[in-house]
Amino acid sequence: MPKGYVVANIRVTDQDKFQEFSGMAGPAIKKYGGIVLARGPDADRLEGDVSGIVMMIEFESKEAAYTFYHSEEYQAAKAVREECSDTDFMIIEGVSE
Repeated sequence: MPKGYVVANIRVTDQDKFQEFSGMAGPAIKKYGGIVLARGPDADRLEGDVSGIVMMIEFESKEAAYTFYHSEEYQAAKAVREECSDTDFMIIEGVSE
């Protein structure tokens, strides 16, 4: 079964509140089997003008990524994130080998 990936671009508007979100989201990611593959504001942006923190998180499957996203823990974190950032959030299935 192909892996599932969360890809997010987060434009933080309140750094203190974002730290609260991170403290909530991290344990939820781990609880649902996610592995953070990349995170940070330093993506080399070769095209386009989107700025912010880029995250890529791997899950066992696309369904597992959706389970994480819809979990009670992540929805609570998401409510905080929505107060302190503008976010593009995607879930995509990995390529089968």
